[in-house]
Amino acid sequence: MKYFVVVLLILGGLGTLAAQSTTAEAKIKKNEASAKSKAKKAPALIWDKIEHDFGAIPQGKPVTAVFKIKNKSKTPLIFTSVSASCGCTTPTYTKEPIAPGKTGEITATYNALSTGEFNKQVVVNTNLSDEQVLLRLKGKVEQPAN
Repeated sequence: MKYFVVVLLILGGLGTLAAQSTTAEAKIKKNEASAKSKAKKAPALIWDKIEHDFGAIPQGKPVTAVFKIKNKSKTPLIFTSVSASCGCTTPTYTKEPIAPGKTGEITATYNALSTGEFNKQVVVNTNLSDEQVLLRLKGKVEQPAN
């Protein structure tokens, strides 16, 4: 009888080990599938930068930054909206669809009316993503030398 109980315990332990092995293999396969899925979802839009630091700029003289974007998708890219965080920043952008493999741009002009440090944003929405892109402008406005 003791042998029978020992054999049952051993068989039960082997079954548990086999189940754990199967679970581990399933996790590995799931991770591999997830990695392949992420690789397929490689960025469709490539920005040359998302932040521009003007450094020190004179008060009252507008400055402009250019942000370039390359469409790496298989669908034409359209900017559905581009807006600034304040009235002191004026964005302009490529209005026509940007074909796959081509590049478009957004320019943002900041008119420095007051002195001091600044951080401004341009909010970009496209037809290729539900996520907004925030382009940042920063620097320090100094009084002009007399």
